[in-house]
Amino acid sequence: MTLTLIGMAVAAGLTAPGTERWWWIGGVVAFSCLVLLSMVNQATGTTLLTPKGMEFRTLLSHRAVPWDEVVSVEKRYRTGRNGTWSYVRVLRAHGRALTLPGALTARWNDPKFEAKLATIRQYTAHVNDN
Repeated sequence: MTLTLIGMAVAAGLTAPGTERWWWIGGVVAFSCLVLLSMVNQATGTTLLTPKGMEFRTLLSHRAVPWDEVVSVEKRYRTGRNGTWSYVRVLRAHGRALTLPGALTARWNDPKFEAKLATIRQYTAHVNDN
């Protein structure tokens, strides 16, 4: 992804007229920074399970979802040019589904990822039973 965006910036710099060149390069670089920040934000975030609910912490945000809003926890896949990513989504009763920060992997049958998913599901089931 990074190489594609660098290639776009170089192509824009070589083909755009002199007066527009820096706007094109700046736009591609700004978009590249947003994509990179989003990837780092998702990968370095954490999910904390508490008796009140789930707390999501990333570089840029902090959010809490009470247990009574959680309908289900599901494993999802996203396939791209670089392979398949597994991640965890929380479906809420009201509102949109949320991707859990820090719970993703690019490896197939990753034991650490599967352990995280099992822990989240067990905690969710235990809290909803009480």
